[in-house]
Amino acid sequence: MKTYSLSLYVLAFLGAYFVYIAVRNFLLPKEEKETIADIEVRQIKSTSSFARLRPQENLRDRFAMALLNKLKLQQPLEEMWLLLGSPAKPQPVDILFSKINWAIFLPLLVIVLTKNPLFILLAIIGFYIPDMQLKAQIQKRQQDMLGNFATTVDLMALIIESGLDYMTAFERIIKIAKNKTLLEVEIEKTLNETKLGYSRREALERLAQRTGVQDIRSFVGLIVQSDELGTSLVELLRNFSTDLRFRRLNKAEKLAAQASTKMLIPMFIFIFPVVFILMLAPMLGDLLSGGLF
Repeated sequence: MKTYSLSLYVLAFLGAYFVYIAVRNFLLPKEEKETIADIEVRQIKSTSSFARLRPQENLRDRFAMALLNKLKLQQPLEEMWLLLGSPAKPQPVDILFSKINWAIFLPLLVIVLTKNPLFILLAIIGFYIPDMQLKAQIQKRQQDMLGNFATTVDLMALIIESGLDYMTAFERIIKIAKNKTLLEVEIEKTLNETKLGYSRREALERLAQRTGVQDIRSFVGLIVQSDELGTSLVELLRNFSTDLRFRRLNKAEKLAAQASTKMLIPMFIFIFPVVFILMLAPMLGDLLSGGLF
């Protein structure tokens, strides 16, 4: 019996030791010889918000850096931040810490309430809750940009038809705008980038990347194609605007057709039970009180 207990203690010690080694190898960065390419990559990364992480100074940043490298989260988080409009808050590193906090506190809260340790698996769901919230914000932002996109394209075609180029058309659109929409703010960023030294094509491609909207990507492709081939941009923009409005009308008709079907669910849940109660309540009251006999 003593030999059996001693074996259990040895196995527990060895298990704890291997867990410690695995966690240590996961958290500590690998020591690799730094090449010239690695130095250039490090210089580029120093301009990102992840440069705030200090893995050598505290355990929290070390764990965040390990997750960042193991799961390759840097590019997805930076793309998400870009699609949000590059706000001052949250930065990509703030999104990462938010994911970690949700992954820790959500399962702990449920375990405390239910006393069931199996809910530790909720850490995976908690890790992706911030992504769902931010993607909803991105989708709303993209829909707002598409709200007056067709009108902007028509106005741009009209200005170009008067003899001006498309960059000047952008400037005129921004100048006459009293309250700038999200789309006009992004166009203004494109104009500022050309003044900072980006070529027109690069600035337009960055516009498509920042918005993440397929219609704007197609719009940028039309302008780039017109620049390369020397074709008339006015006719292309007018056809594109017509196609935008046609697809928007089709989408509205589909949503209207689906409305009647979607209304059945709240009717069955909320309206029909109330109607049945109002109709049958007097009869049931008389039946229970003996009024029908």
